[in-house]
Amino acid sequence: MNVLEDPEGLVELQKLGLRTVPVLARGTEFIFGQNTQQIIDFLGLKEDGGPQLSTDALAARIDKFLGAALELIPLMPYDRLDTHVPGRPRSYRTLAFHLFRVVDAFLGANEGIQLVQAMFREEPAPDADTDALVAYGETVRRRFRDWWAGGDTSPAKTLDTYYGPQSLHELMERTTWHSGQHVRQYMMLLEKEGISHRRPLVEADFAGLPMPQNVWDG
Repeated sequence: MNVLEDPEGLVELQKLGLRTVPVLARGTEFIFGQNTQQIIDFLGLKEDGGPQLSTDALAARIDKFLGAALELIPLMPYDRLDTHVPGRPRSYRTLAFHLFRVVDAFLGANEGIQLVQAMFREEPAPDADTDALVAYGETVRRRFRDWWAGGDTSPAKTLDTYYGPQSLHELMERTTWHSGQHVRQYMMLLEKEGISHRRPLVEADFAGLPMPQNVWDG
């Protein structure tokens, strides 16, 4: 169910003490739907849900997704930034900020900062324009490149998250498709607003990633 549009579903989650999605629940048991292998294990399936792409390949994808976002975000007119995306109370401005924050939070986890849900609910300044959003994105991209060039990038390194310890490889895969999904959405928003662009991402850029089937929730 889509609890964003189903009040009864939201009540059921709240009975379990949950305040966020995605979640898989069975009776009183539940897991956060953030790790593909954990989902497979919870459902009792006999599959390998580990990352398909190497960390080298994931790093290249993240850099490409960030570059695409930096190209797309300046195209959105300022007077459209308060518009909500389809299906949820999130503005275009917040989506642009959030897609960079996803990578920023990943970098923080590599610095020993626990990745918590609140990081993904942070908002930009209410009057942030595209220049401010791009400046933040450029900072995140530079930090990511510096970390990848000289940081601890061991795939087996353990990182602390709100849904349990994750390997760097696992969290890096989630960060990659998560940010890529939001860039995918931003391309569609521009098209929805009648703004042409060269579509810096194509289907091949998402190959090997556990992308959501739909561009939007629901």
